[in-house]
Amino acid sequence: MSRIFSFKLWVALSTFALLAACAQPVKHVDYTAFRNSRPHSILVLPPENETTSVQATNSMLSQMTMPLAEAGYYVVPVAVMDETFRQNGLTVPADIQATSPAKLRDIFGADAALYSKITQFGTTYQVVDSATVVTASARLVDLKTGDVLWQGRATANSNEGNNYGGGSLIGMLVTAAVKQIANSVTEKSHDIAAATSYRLLHAGPPNGLLYGPRSPKYGTD
Repeated sequence: MSRIFSFKLWVALSTFALLAACAQPVKHVDYTAFRNSRPHSILVLPPENETTSVQATNSMLSQMTMPLAEAGYYVVPVAVMDETFRQNGLTVPADIQATSPAKLRDIFGADAALYSKITQFGTTYQVVDSATVVTASARLVDLKTGDVLWQGRATANSNEGNNYGGGSLIGMLVTAAVKQIANSVTEKSHDIAAATSYRLLHAGPPNGLLYGPRSPKYGTD
């Protein structure tokens, strides 16, 4: 896939993910601890994988940095995080996530860490149809206090275009994005994971992350 195609696909997925998420019932999130902490930097830990796909962890991990950076946070480079744990004999996500917050802060100097879990990743086949589904949850933890600052859950699937009226703006955006995915030569699950990552980690109301210090919207939420 070319870089131009990847960028266009990301834009399409991001647009329909945000619009579709806004169409869901509003869930009020308590941001008290988040506002008190106001982290500037985030360490993204490898997601735990509860699926049978061996690609799930790396696929999601590779796409979780962008929405956090777009939200205004400095994100510890994934390659640095991965190599540091490997040098210390840690390669299993569950073992990495079991590392104490204080130790993570001491090693990486980050203000907060993102812990995540993948519960669905792949294509499910039915009698007359199939759908590629990626579902994940995450929680942001203050590495100084161990407090949970935010948590959320998101899912995306390749058949979402069938859930909306054909003439609506959301319906057209979803259908266009899904068709683009279907025509791609890459693994569908990886592309759907991009939508899930954005839907899970974007900033803004009603239940997204607070904007970080590098965002022009910092402090407005």
